[in-house]
Amino acid sequence: MAWPLLAAFAMAALVTCLATPAVIRLAFRADALDQPGARRVHEKPTPTWGGLAIIFGFLLSLGLCRLLFPAPFSTLGASTLPALIAGILLIGGMGALDDRFHLRAKVKLVWQILAAVVLVSGGIAVYGISNPFRSGATVVVPLLLAAPLTVLWIVAVTNAINLIDGLDGLAAGVAAIACATLSLIAAGRNQPGVALLAAALSGAAAGFLPWNFNPARIFMGDLGAYFLGYVIGAITVMGAFKMAASIAIFVPLLVLAVPLLDTGLSALRRYRSGQPIFRADRDHLHHQLLALGLSQRQIVLLMYSITFICCAIVLWMTRSS
Repeated sequence: MAWPLLAAFAMAALVTCLATPAVIRLAFRADALDQPGARRVHEKPTPTWGGLAIIFGFLLSLGLCRLLFPAPFSTLGASTLPALIAGILLIGGMGALDDRFHLRAKVKLVWQILAAVVLVSGGIAVYGISNPFRSGATVVVPLLLAAPLTVLWIVAVTNAINLIDGLDGLAAGVAAIACATLSLIAAGRNQPGVALLAAALSGAAAGFLPWNFNPARIFMGDLGAYFLGYVIGAITVMGAFKMAASIAIFVPLLVLAVPLLDTGLSALRRYRSGQPIFRADRDHLHHQLLALGLSQRQIVLLMYSITFICCAIVLWMTRSS
């Protein structure tokens, strides 16, 4: 699997990087700009819709890999890729509209749930989770709970990646590291199709970083953040939750430690203060670190390091299990 994974990563990274300048020009023409504000850390209008380049790089890489390396795709269900692509179109369309017209939180939530239901209809669901307290045992998820549990997870991860997209290069870098880890785990667990999906997504996120790292020339926007979170959620359901290992349940939690921790703390903070859970604020982990005097680059590199350490722990756990 080494060459197919490297090819998927490299093609996605190259296409995304080369496509981003065209997206920058498109964003300026469409007035898809992120304006400075009380919750923002940038000081001038910056083009958004960078997610278009990420999606294009990811999908083109998958298309080329399917022509060059068809065998891994045969391990995916017949309806898996059509459902994933349909969901990407839904979540991407919602993100693009949100970047341009700022949709209401409830509208976005309904849209995210519909996109997650599309995955479930394609057979992407959590039907069983390995028991972390009993080696070789599996906790079977009842059919009535499989769909809502999957939808809840997909929506949670989708929003988790979006919530950390507050500093230049943060979401893209964390996603690239997490997806590279998921790809290696899936390859080691004889899940070549899932490994290729994760490698292509990691490459697409990495290819966006030269344009998005501080000082960013373009933002991925909600379009890119929701897309990354959505596909990462799908990949963890297809791969990490279905591993025949006693630590399966911990894999996605550790790989996505940074965004999931920030999401959980944000929800708890807003609940305790009597604010709506979906109301945006400036109290995320990266905002608090900025208030302590750290620079954007220092915070982003710190988050990268934490993600890398958590992913290294996961790789060690899966190799020794």
